[in-house]
Amino acid sequence: MSKRKAIEKSHIVDTRPPFECIALLLQGGGALGAYQGGVYEALYEAGIHPDWVAGISIGAINSAIIAGNAPEKRVAKLREFWEGLTNNTLWDSMTDCEAKLIKGDASREFVDKMNAAIAMTFGVPGFFKPRAIWPWFGQSGSVEATSYYDTSGLKSTLERLVDFDRINAGETILSVSAVNIKSGNFVYFDTRTHVIRPEHIMASGSLPPGFPGVEIDGEFYWDGGLVSNTPLQWVVDNRLRQDTLAFQVDLWCAEGDLPRNMAEVATRQKEILYSSRTRAATDKFKHSQQMRHMFANLYDQMPQELKNTHEAKALAAVCDRKVYNIIHLIYHAPGYEGDSKDYEFSRLTMEDHWKAGYNNTVRTLRHKEVLERPTNHEGVFTFDVNHQGHE
Repeated sequence: MSKRKAIEKSHIVDTRPPFECIALLLQGGGALGAYQGGVYEALYEAGIHPDWVAGISIGAINSAIIAGNAPEKRVAKLREFWEGLTNNTLWDSMTDCEAKLIKGDASREFVDKMNAAIAMTFGVPGFFKPRAIWPWFGQSGSVEATSYYDTSGLKSTLERLVDFDRINAGETILSVSAVNIKSGNFVYFDTRTHVIRPEHIMASGSLPPGFPGVEIDGEFYWDGGLVSNTPLQWVVDNRLRQDTLAFQVDLWCAEGDLPRNMAEVATRQKEILYSSRTRAATDKFKHSQQMRHMFANLYDQMPQELKNTHEAKALAAVCDRKVYNIIHLIYHAPGYEGDSKDYEFSRLTMEDHWKAGYNNTVRTLRHKEVLERPTNHEGVFTFDVNHQGHE
């Protein structure tokens, strides 16, 4: 086998990793979501198939496509979705120009901003389109008065690309989050407790004021990213505790440089707002899991008389020795991507994001320890190839 072929096969696994649950956790981030498509392609190619897919906003849409298709069709359906979003004649012609114009970050930044402006002006095929009436002139109380864009096209796209009967059959657990507009409560729609419909997926991605609230059973919901942009806590703190291998896919990096101008301020603000500080959440979970392991050791040393007390029984309820690998796959945007990167839907940028997700996942899977059960005292192993992996 040639060296090139060996490198190409180096991320493929021969057997299922030794965990009860493999979870794929997809953050929100609009046009950046193509990165998640590349991540999934690499996981599928490696032979890693998630038992549980959880997402927010664009992550919810990608999650539905994954859970709502047979494994061998998922990559193709994800490609169909993302190529459909970027299948706009204006963007296609712009892509021809890009090949001639792009000679450095400054040129690419200019072209990307032009593409983002096109998305804001004309909408995105199969996703959203501008309303005929400016919302400020709409009738108060109408859907037209509460959002700038019509997202009915997304429902048709979901119905075409997603088999909701397959989702609700429960072969792969699907969880998507949204926020109840009136109560402000953060909720999860989960295949174990709900019958998932296109509206649940749309609700998770209805970020105001661009998109309207979505009605589900008499209640209206907005994008779950308003409260938390990552489903990590929902999965790791779930009552059904299992040894879990979790791939946490973040589209916003919490770390960044000090802004030098107003454009960079806007970019950094979005990164901080939507990153949901997953590393901090992971560190907090690691501490909690360490306590659970210590409680389990303490409980085992108790005499039976003490175990029968109310306090000991309460302690036993939080004891366990489950283990978790949390693998961070974080998109690190190049310098030319500004605050419009989450609504810049050009084909060129989509391909860049997809390739970045694929390459980062392949690099990560070459570190075989990410698929091994942790042996440390807290039973939690975290990994980020950009911080710990050196190739």
